[in-house]
Amino acid sequence: MRLAQSCVSPYGATMKYHAYLSNEPGLNTLPYNPCSLLDFSLLRLAPGETHQGESGGREILAILLGGKAAFDINGSRFENVGGRPNVFAGKPHSVYIPAGASFTITATSAVEIGLTSAPSDLQTAPYVIEPAQVATGVWGAANFSRNYHQILTLASQPELPARRLIVGETYTPSGNWSTYPPHKHQQDDLPRQAYHEEMYYFRVSPNDGFGICHYYNEDGEEENFTIKDNSIHMMPKGYHTVVSAPGYTTYYIWFLAGTQRVQGAVDDPNVGWVNRTVAMLRDLGH
Repeated sequence: MRLAQSCVSPYGATMKYHAYLSNEPGLNTLPYNPCSLLDFSLLRLAPGETHQGESGGREILAILLGGKAAFDINGSRFENVGGRPNVFAGKPHSVYIPAGASFTITATSAVEIGLTSAPSDLQTAPYVIEPAQVATGVWGAANFSRNYHQILTLASQPELPARRLIVGETYTPSGNWSTYPPHKHQQDDLPRQAYHEEMYYFRVSPNDGFGICHYYNEDGEEENFTIKDNSIHMMPKGYHTVVSAPGYTTYYIWFLAGTQRVQGAVDDPNVGWVNRTVAMLRDLGH
């Protein structure tokens, strides 16, 4: 069930833009969602179990977090998709499920799958994104450097069709900041900025660790929340940034949807100058 904006958590605190997901077997959905385009669910299946679904008017990118599964989508079958044991052990396999599709997912082994979705009217065939197609690199420098995987982006995978979804993964090392300087993307003003909602789905290693998310917007709303394993940050607008606690690595799937798939973001003008230090810091070996 979706509620608009302010929501009450099971612990009684008012929470607007983040949630802690259930980790039960089967399909775990968001308890609430302030976004109008994006949605997310976590699918957990034991070996041999199946999940059936309909994409309806949405496109879905299924990211294999760990384990293997077979996908039957509108008569197309993809066997043994996946392979990494968990999100901290290599690049992902992913499966694009187009709008208007009937699909069945069958677990080959114990499997966890992140299902990102957005509205779509694109008529295209389903496809698998192999690890070899996933672009990798490092953003930032020094204590705000982080490693990324670009899974489904117009810039890195222009040959892969999608209507709205832009998807990747980020690994933020112990004590480092990520998505820093804080940025926003809430209006179409290309090439400077593009309107996109965004969500971050988090895992933490070791899984008893934590990080912090800082979110704020021009309406005066501000929220800090503790990143836990299997938590999510939902951002229809506003500035956002992440930091990992010392001793722990945070992972997140980042996924966006807007009016188009060209990306553009603007930094918080108070701290945007930090980006100008990246080249110098890298030259110094940081």
